[in-house]
Amino acid sequence: MLIDTLNKQYENAKVKKWNKIFFAIDCHDTIVKGNYVTDVLPTEFLKDAKETLQMLSKRTDVCLILYTCSHEVEIIKYLEFFKNLNIKFSHVNKNPEVPNTALGCYTDKLYFNILLDDKAGFLESDWLVIKEFYTNKPELI
Repeated sequence: MLIDTLNKQYENAKVKKWNKIFFAIDCHDTIVKGNYVTDVLPTEFLKDAKETLQMLSKRTDVCLILYTCSHEVEIIKYLEFFKNLNIKFSHVNKNPEVPNTALGCYTDKLYFNILLDDKAGFLESDWLVIKEFYTNKPELI
């Protein structure tokens, strides 16, 4: 199912002449294993998550958006943690790159092409699917 979604989004991007795909990615139990402890930042990655996010961070046709309910202090810590591992999130809980148009208002709705969230059906094994999809895939640009 995820591979079909990835293929569809890339085909749509080519047809519409878009230069990137937007991924909204939840943090806990999607990137790292949640520990549900208030004072301890979870940093244990799900299998293949770190390597896949590092690969996606190098691409100019992918924009990573951290999509989280974490508090601001935790978000700041996560952004630094990810940055030190060469994982780049361009935005947090918003996408200012997509303006409102006559067809859509994105003031209160985050625009993304792909949502990765354990509460939306994402499975740990999906990281490998994404990693394999992007291995040797040419960029949209």
